[in-house]
Amino acid sequence: MDDILKTLRVSASGMKSQGTRLRVIAENIANADSLPTSPEDTPYRRKLVMFKNALDRATGLDTVRVHEIQDSNGSFGRKYLPGHPAADADGYVVTPNVKTMIEMADMREAQRSYEANLSVIKVSKRMLQQTIDVLR
Repeated sequence: MDDILKTLRVSASGMKSQGTRLRVIAENIANADSLPTSPEDTPYRRKLVMFKNALDRATGLDTVRVHEIQDSNGSFGRKYLPGHPAADADGYVVTPNVKTMIEMADMREAQRSYEANLSVIKVSKRMLQQTIDVLR
C-alpha cells in the first residue's frame, strides 16, 4: 500500500511540473504577435521551463520539479512595418522569438506527459480501491 502512495506522489509531481510547462507555453503563444512600443524596447522573449530531479526528503522519493523558467536566447525576428511606432529607420520592427508551431509541438508533448501521469494516478487509485475492497 505504501508503494501505491509513493507512486501517487511521483505522478502528482510530474503533473504539477507539466502544468507549469503548459502555462508557460500558453504565455509564449499569447505573446507571439506582441510588438514593442518603441524602437528601443525589446520584444517579448520566449520562456523555457527547466526541470530537475529532486529528492523529497519526507518520503525519500526522487521526483521531478521545475528548476527554473528562463528566457530563450534565440534571435528575434524582424518584420517590415514602416508605419509602426517601434519601426527603426529602415521601417523594420523587432518581433518576439516565439515560433507558434514549436510551441504547439511542445504543448502536445507536455499534454501527453500530463495525461500519462494522470493515467498512472487513475490506475494506482483503482489498485488502492481494490485493495480496500479485499480487506473488507
